[in-house]
Amino acid sequence: MTLRPEDFFREVTLRFCSSLDINSAIQRSFQYLHEVLPVDEMFLDIHDLQLGAIRRIAHVSDHGAPSAAEIIPLPEKVWAWVQSTDEPLIVDSSNKDPMVRHIALLTNNEGKSDLSVPLRIEGKKIGMLILRANHDGAYRKEHADLVRLIAEPVAIALSNALAHQELLQLRDVLLDDNRFLQRELTPGIREAIVGEGSGLRHVMEQVRQVAPLTNTVLLLGETGVGKEVIANAIHSGSARSSGPFIKVNCGAIADTLIDSELFGHEKGAFTGALTEKRGRFERANGGTLFLDEIGELPAPAQVRLLRVLQTRELERVGGTKPIPVDIRIIAATHRNLEQMIAEGRFREDLWFRINVFPIFLPPLRQRREDIPALTRHLVQVKSRELGLVRPPAIAPGALERLVHYDWPGNVRELQNIVEREIIRFQGGMLEFLSLVPGAERMVSGSSQKKPGLLEPVRLDEAMALHIGTVLAFTNGKINGPGGAAQLLGIHPSTLRSRMQKLGISY
Repeated sequence: MTLRPEDFFREVTLRFCSSLDINSAIQRSFQYLHEVLPVDEMFLDIHDLQLGAIRRIAHVSDHGAPSAAEIIPLPEKVWAWVQSTDEPLIVDSSNKDPMVRHIALLTNNEGKSDLSVPLRIEGKKIGMLILRANHDGAYRKEHADLVRLIAEPVAIALSNALAHQELLQLRDVLLDDNRFLQRELTPGIREAIVGEGSGLRHVMEQVRQVAPLTNTVLLLGETGVGKEVIANAIHSGSARSSGPFIKVNCGAIADTLIDSELFGHEKGAFTGALTEKRGRFERANGGTLFLDEIGELPAPAQVRLLRVLQTRELERVGGTKPIPVDIRIIAATHRNLEQMIAEGRFREDLWFRINVFPIFLPPLRQRREDIPALTRHLVQVKSRELGLVRPPAIAPGALERLVHYDWPGNVRELQNIVEREIIRFQGGMLEFLSLVPGAERMVSGSSQKKPGLLEPVRLDEAMALHIGTVLAFTNGKINGPGGAAQLLGIHPSTLRSRMQKLGISY
């Protein structure tokens, strides 16, 4: 029975265009082609212009074992020749063309026959359809003419399938971005700031003054004093509170990436820029951009930031079109920017732009009255984060130990101390005895004490420390000869009662 070209065209087109899943489409088409042509395997390849290689994206064979996706790099001359080939090509032992022999070697064609048909969309070559027979000399010119008929519908089906696959990948990326942005960009209700009525009273007065306005704010203070919390309070108290609050740690981004991260880039702006990208400024449009550690910005980024502050417009890396942005800038640093200006490491004109309304956040050692309330708050928060049903109590005297510590790491160090104490918690009360190795930094006027005198402590604290020392000496033994009760000269039940009262675990 003679195979009519119109029947062949219709059957293959229907099968190839029956699914947006390229593997399903090629499988259905192969079932028909295997019946009417000498075909044992079939491949769909695309030309990867960035790699200068053939990317094999689909494969089917008569034994039903598809191979994994494969990349076939080509030498420069062979790649140029493959790109320029417009006609169906038969690759077998009878074709002695050096380029064909090179292709045969790269595609494991020895002892087999390949019929390769170029696939084009609007004159642009996107790939190839390859039929393979497992014996030499299987294909003739009439086979090539027949398969040439289906090149256009196969190219359209391939293009649609690749576009569909890209859309699915973009959808997954957007869903992931959306989850990230919901966490990062959606401002929550501002919780009460511990110390706003005492040690941070002056700071919070300034926050209430500046929050409703639109001017730039500069937060100054040591590392760990809570500059991000204050920045969030300013954003929450502003008319932009329903907009995004974008945070950027300028010291955590490599110098080579800072421009792209802040201002975005256009497609093809540099190697690896496969798509355009919006920077943090664009993402903060309509809201607030918090530039933490602004003193770490490299000089080129300082210039671009100054331009944005002056014109309220930016240009992406590799772009020429100005993009207007409506944002409020809150900057923060622990560095002495005036000294950096004198040393030539920070632009003076940028300093004038950001130093419109400076707010100084005092270190924790200068607001010791906030430490007890802050500790209780952090115990509640960290207990919830660590899954404790009930936050542990704080032992008598423990808060005084915290109040008299210098806290060089400020609130962040207190957070770490509280978290470590809760992790080590095994019942009883929180003692914060891990601060004892740092006792040399306790500042209750120890340098003015008379030699030989110890700093006074509460009676409960002294008793707890003494009982703990004796228990350590007896390896936890309470009863009997050599036990802690005997050494302390009290009844074991009395010792247990006092241990329970003082929060000392057995």
